[in-house]
Amino acid sequence: MSEALAPVGDGAGMVAGWVSPLARKLVLGRLKEMTRGRLTVEEPDRTLQFGKLTAADDLAAVLHVHHPRLYSSLLTGGTIGAAEAYMRGDWSSGQVTDLCRLLLRNRRLLDEIDGSWSRVAQPLHRLYHRLRDNTLKGSRRNIAAHYDLSNDFYRLFLDPTMMYSCALFSEPGMSLQDASLAKNDRICRKLELRPGDHLLEIGTGWGGFAIHAAGRYGCRVTTTTISREQYELARERVDEAGLGDLVTVIQQDYRRLEGRYDKLVSIEMIEAVGHRHFPQYFARCSELLSPDGMMLLQAITIADQYYESARDSVDFIKRYIFPGSCIPSVTAIGECLARHTDLRLFHLEDITPHYALTLREWRKRFKENLDSARALGFSEGFIRMWDLYFCYCEAGFEERYIGDVQMLLTKPECRREPILATL
Repeated sequence: MSEALAPVGDGAGMVAGWVSPLARKLVLGRLKEMTRGRLTVEEPDRTLQFGKLTAADDLAAVLHVHHPRLYSSLLTGGTIGAAEAYMRGDWSSGQVTDLCRLLLRNRRLLDEIDGSWSRVAQPLHRLYHRLRDNTLKGSRRNIAAHYDLSNDFYRLFLDPTMMYSCALFSEPGMSLQDASLAKNDRICRKLELRPGDHLLEIGTGWGGFAIHAAGRYGCRVTTTTISREQYELARERVDEAGLGDLVTVIQQDYRRLEGRYDKLVSIEMIEAVGHRHFPQYFARCSELLSPDGMMLLQAITIADQYYESARDSVDFIKRYIFPGSCIPSVTAIGECLARHTDLRLFHLEDITPHYALTLREWRKRFKENLDSARALGFSEGFIRMWDLYFCYCEAGFEERYIGDVQMLLTKPECRREPILATL
């Protein structure tokens, strides 16, 4: 073992130093199987390269090893272990997004990292995730863990609309705010919102869409969230916009909603439902709509080929960012609709490329406001966790491992004009 990789003084470091030589050998041995793109590993006293660059795979990234326990973390914890090591500062990269993209392009290697490498840790992660099931009580706890960090934290990277979902960069050079407004407007037009409509929104966020729909289209909006922080700020923003007569913000779980609505919208909320509750979620949406109603679902999705394995495993996002979450596939959504509702798919639009741009903008704004994040009391480990979250997700959208879609769903008595071609 080189002096640069010798154990540090604390107990954890001594254990890592003892395990690291074998872990390092095993990890680097597996990295030799990389075939697409190039990964450069820079240790304190040597530089190693894996993979190869070609015209089709010209993606490259450099990983800087700062502590030898990185290898042990990878070996025993897989990609979650790698994320934890990043949060501790055991490694860094100026190209974290590209590094994540490299792993996605080398799927077999990634599966080995999260399969054979972390067989001991995965059952514990799955148990933790199972205990975070989205029951009525569990959903409030899970949502609070992510959304109640503080509204000031989200202001660090969101634009003034406070939309925390994929924007739509419909024209070159659009600002993030304009792209968020364009997304909101596209949803309103797909739903053909007009005065006299009563729209239900499941998943208020901070009120950005409800304000847009009521303010620009004159419809009534009832919008619900189970986040305390979101509820309070959304009400303030509605009042500030002078829309208190049109927009009603409530704190209620979708399972306890009552009434009938002309239209329904849910923007990237389904990911927090959990796969065990997908049938109930869609059934409730269908029941809440009038017989001729429409629903617009904007959903992050995972490729059908990976849905079952992702559903049954736990990754960095489920463990540290969105407890209790599950990303559906388009097929999983379709099967739920067919078995548990009378809703029909009228139109689907894939807006995946726009999410990579959205995340890039969020991360840029976040990095510009790191001092403010520290002033709010967030630790360096937390800041690195969110930086990795932005990169991890951007890579997924860039490589189309995950996607984002808008699905327009209609009830059996809906007879609408085919205006979508004009959007």
